[in-house]
Amino acid sequence: MPYSELLIKPMREDLTRLGIEETRSPEQVDAAVHQPQGTVMVVVNSVCGCAAGKARPGVAQALKNSALPDKMITVFAGADIEATDRARSYFKGFPPSSPSIALLQQGKIVYDGTVSD
Repeated sequence: MPYSELLIKPMREDLTRLGIEETRSPEQVDAAVHQPQGTVMVVVNSVCGCAAGKARPGVAQALKNSALPDKMITVFAGADIEATDRARSYFKGFPPSSPSIALLQQGKIVYDGTVSD
């Protein structure tokens, strides 16, 4: 059963207000990931303390750099269930984790920044 939108709305907005695009369906994830060129950052957001204390603030800090991904998307584990499953399907060789961050080029992982306590 997905989390209540009332509960997760502020957590979603932590990333969308930074300009990160929400992808809430597998089709939206695929469309974003299959860019012919450039780098796509995928953030698997979550309600856990790691997401609140490390991942979302870390993403906000990273976006202050001059070198940024060409596209940035997010899915919410526990809410956008099918979209999250699709995003994780691109993280070959890495177990599912929430939160997590990956950089992809042409649908292939080039960096995984799994966040843990």
